[in-house]
Amino acid sequence: MSRPIVIKNASLYGDTTASLLIEDGVITAVGDVETPDDAVVVEADGLVALPGLVDLHTHLREPGREDAETIETGSRAAARGGWTAVHAMANTNPVADTAGVVEQVYSRGQEIGLCDVFPVGAVTVGLKGEHLSEMGAMASSKARVRLFSDDGVCVYDPVIMRRALEYVKTFDGAVVQHAQDLRLTEGAQMHEGEVSAELGLAGWPAVAEESIVARDALLAEHVGSRVHVQHLSTAGSVEIVRWAKDRAIQVTAEATPHHLLLTDESARTYDPLFKVNPPLRTQADVDALRQAVADGTIDIIATDHAPHASEDKDCEWASASFGMLGLETALGVIQKVLVDTGACTWRDVARLMSEAPARIGQVDDRHGRPLAEGEPANITLVDPNAAWTVEADQLASRARNTPYGGIELPGRAVATFLRGVPTHVDPTLEGAFA
Repeated sequence: MSRPIVIKNASLYGDTTASLLIEDGVITAVGDVETPDDAVVVEADGLVALPGLVDLHTHLREPGREDAETIETGSRAAARGGWTAVHAMANTNPVADTAGVVEQVYSRGQEIGLCDVFPVGAVTVGLKGEHLSEMGAMASSKARVRLFSDDGVCVYDPVIMRRALEYVKTFDGAVVQHAQDLRLTEGAQMHEGEVSAELGLAGWPAVAEESIVARDALLAEHVGSRVHVQHLSTAGSVEIVRWAKDRAIQVTAEATPHHLLLTDESARTYDPLFKVNPPLRTQADVDALRQAVADGTIDIIATDHAPHASEDKDCEWASASFGMLGLETALGVIQKVLVDTGACTWRDVARLMSEAPARIGQVDDRHGRPLAEGEPANITLVDPNAAWTVEADQLASRARNTPYGGIELPGRAVATFLRGVPTHVDPTLEGAFA
């Protein structure tokens, strides 16, 4: 048996000050708890306690691109960012389109034990958009896959998309869509607008996202199935999702931290660290996304953590890969743009980054649970006053492609507990576990 842990005088959800007693991986008391003689005591004055964070959109690159990231390095980055569960995208090599591959990913995550790694299965074989993958076999495997995505590639054929929605409905799964009309974005390098015109870079128009979001909402309504829209990036997409929800269509949507903070103005540096898909949009789009997060139109925050080897980013803009790191910086960015501005509370953050993603991913029997007696001790402690400057070479990820290098963020996770086991402890708290 492990020693009991007392998290003393934390601010639960940023609201009520209370202590938590953790025994054998479970929260056994909340409030003014009695401290066992052999307990580890974590002095949490000034710290916010949240349910462990759940990321619905992570790229861990294993199998196939271990030079960019591995399940181990990605899990370590997740733990340092406050995440107790991540959903690993299917665009690996081999593609996660069979029960064998998703079971390999799931088992490796369990073996490492820094966070729960839930594989996302591919919608189509090889991400080619031609034939449905073995979704039923993946759903019934020990990985118990419930989310399916060809992320990085849009499920473009409406017939294939319809059949996928029909298939996942049988086990209450969801199709997770990367909304991009490929014919409208051929050769695109950044958001289509004034900045792209000035820089002479091929543009990625907002309508290329919005048209797919609208189509998929209508297909989901027709089938009576669930669709989840990844990395919403435009004001128009927000309005379509809002319309769909008003019609009670089973549509959920996510926003990334980088789409809530950065704009296409960053491309003026021609630094490939700011090259991402979908691209950074205008300030008007950012403002619309922030409002949609605050009013509940956007259901969750997800990182789209996309690590790349140095040779894929340290090159000219046109040749660089799309994608940014996100696991270790997400909390700080969200505090900066939503909490510190008054748009959201810490309780909202718990909903956006733990409870709702766990529910959408159907892991809410283990994650996103209340900080209450009898619940699994998946807990994140946040120091909202721990301002820090992001340094790429200090991140746990194997990759270094963060767009936030040199930027000061206002807070960070200082401790993460997975079923009562500390998976990350900041040096300021290490003395408690000595």
